[in-house]
Amino acid sequence: MAKERLTSSKQAIEKTWVLYVLLCQDETLYCGITNDLERRIAQHNSGKGARYTKGRGPVKVLKSWPAASMSAALKAERAFKKLTKEAKLKKLKSRSRKDAVSVLLKGN
Repeated sequence: MAKERLTSSKQAIEKTWVLYVLLCQDETLYCGITNDLERRIAQHNSGKGARYTKGRGPVKVLKSWPAASMSAALKAERAFKKLTKEAKLKKLKSRSRKDAVSVLLKGN
């Protein structure tokens, strides 16, 4: 019975997927998704994250947004990466929830 409760607890603690944007040391932006942001940032800063951030650290989190699911996070990541740098910077400053990236994060 205790084992059943432990399994239920693990399922209840499922981590939320997030879309995040980093500022690299060379002033470039990096966008990714994860369900453990602290761990992922540590990986980027240790050189074991994405190939792009290797040698561009330390990185700084500019913004992160929760996603409805992994699928929603992937779709929003793809949409964010298609934006121009100017549009990305605008999105980072915006509080709007009606742009394409925000809508995709909701799982719609």
